[in-house]
Amino acid sequence: MTLIKDQVRDNASASEMPAITCNVMAAGCPSRQVLQHLSSRWGVLIMVALLSETHRFSSLRRRIEGVSERMLAQTLQSLESDGMIKRYSYDTIPPHVEYSLTPLGRVVAVKLQELVSIIEASQAEILNNSR
Repeated sequence: MTLIKDQVRDNASASEMPAITCNVMAAGCPSRQVLQHLSSRWGVLIMVALLSETHRFSSLRRRIEGVSERMLAQTLQSLESDGMIKRYSYDTIPPHVEYSLTPLGRVVAVKLQELVSIIEASQAEILNNSR
């Protein structure tokens, strides 16, 4: 199998990159779009699913119950463009594509998993308060 990387990132070191000041509270801050992608209905679930292992599209769709093919593809594309996940295509027949977390994506996914764990552990209290 030959690995084809679909997206090649610039290999410049962090010290060579210009400093960018972000303020997520500011309407025009680009970090808001990333936050929107990560906190979307499917973004959190995709990130948490990829924390445990690399997945193919079909295995992610099975793992995340209720997600449509269209929404999964759209969310994966957004998370890839944000640098959270990496898409690998293998030159095979039939085509084989895998998704995994980038180093930054792994850091973010760990935090999202912590949030998910708190929500799951607090479900009784949450349900009681919503009545």
